[in-house]
Amino acid sequence: MRYLGPGILVTVGFIDPGNWAANIAAGADYGYLLLWMVTLSTVMLIVLQHNVAHLGIATGYCLSEAATIFLPKWLSRLVLLSAVGAAIATAVAEILGAAIALRILFDLPLLIGTVAAALTSALLLLTSSYQRLEKWIVGFVSLIGFSFLLELSLANIDWLQAARGWVTPDIPPGAMPIVMSVLGAVVMPHNLFLHSEIIQSRQWNLEDEAMIQKQLKYEFFDTLFSMLLGWAINSAMILVAAATFYQAGLHVDTLEQAEQMLRPLLGGTASVIFALALLFAGFSSTSTAGMAAGSIFAGIFREPYNIKDVHTRWGVALTYLFAVLVIYFIADPFTGLVYSQIILSIQLPITIFLQIYLTSSHRVMGKYANKLGLKVILALIGIIVSLLNIGLLIDALTS
Repeated sequence: MRYLGPGILVTVGFIDPGNWAANIAAGADYGYLLLWMVTLSTVMLIVLQHNVAHLGIATGYCLSEAATIFLPKWLSRLVLLSAVGAAIATAVAEILGAAIALRILFDLPLLIGTVAAALTSALLLLTSSYQRLEKWIVGFVSLIGFSFLLELSLANIDWLQAARGWVTPDIPPGAMPIVMSVLGAVVMPHNLFLHSEIIQSRQWNLEDEAMIQKQLKYEFFDTLFSMLLGWAINSAMILVAAATFYQAGLHVDTLEQAEQMLRPLLGGTASVIFALALLFAGFSSTSTAGMAAGSIFAGIFREPYNIKDVHTRWGVALTYLFAVLVIYFIADPFTGLVYSQIILSIQLPITIFLQIYLTSSHRVMGKYANKLGLKVILALIGIIVSLLNIGLLIDALTS
């Protein structure tokens, strides 16, 4: 049990409000057809997160530190600044989601809720260590998961159609932006940086070879359990949207609209559960986005994440500040949530190929460098993500 925790923190990142928007849009517009994308994304995610965790365990460096140390300065700065941009896009979705939840529950104006969400998450980071944050996040994830179990119990799910959707690839006409937003909502660049930071923060690799082997062994169970939990919650979002909005022929444009539509379809209890789960997801994922941004920014200066250090604090502060400014200029919050996930999917190949290079290098990893089989699998994941991005670009140019 002492090895559990890092994977749960990462799981929060891909059940954030941006995922809610992408998954609700997928279920409301296409029913069960896009469930396969959650399955494919989760399989890729397990491989990537497991691999990047090994970087942290074997080297004692997070992905950002390793990039700064082992890449040419100009290249590492370019890659890491794009990762900071991805972290800001993530924070936009997460802060916006928490603000929408506050508006649903307490009728709080969106911009006031945005500032409140950002300040609350910043306070969580300033006052908590990793271990205390892990306990908070596990609690948040448990509440979110329980909320969607209740939603599923109230909805009339077509489980046969759902089973087909999970394993049958299908991209309906016009669905490419939603497919990419689901990908960006599950396989998130900032989570790769975050996992490598959290897993090595305990510095167990400094003890002895036996501890490294033990940590490598138990890390996989932590990652597998956490990612499968995320798969279940993301799938539940699509299932509920498909069983309610799609079946009723309702198109969803806002998360508030989704909450209001749930009232006559599932009853008042479901809408309250929806709003509370959204609030928990927003606060917890905003905190992990800030941790990731602080880790990336500190890594540029060859430093680990340390909330008491000035570089980490600047990374967190700048990410939240730019996210709040972006939200101020967003006219349509729901569309902003969906497109924030598309931005993540576009940056994702850069982070994936950075990770592949570093974890395949004997200079970086020593005897723990990727074997040929794993290199091939990682390369295939990078190619699939790149091809999907090309498909999105073609779809945008031809539509």
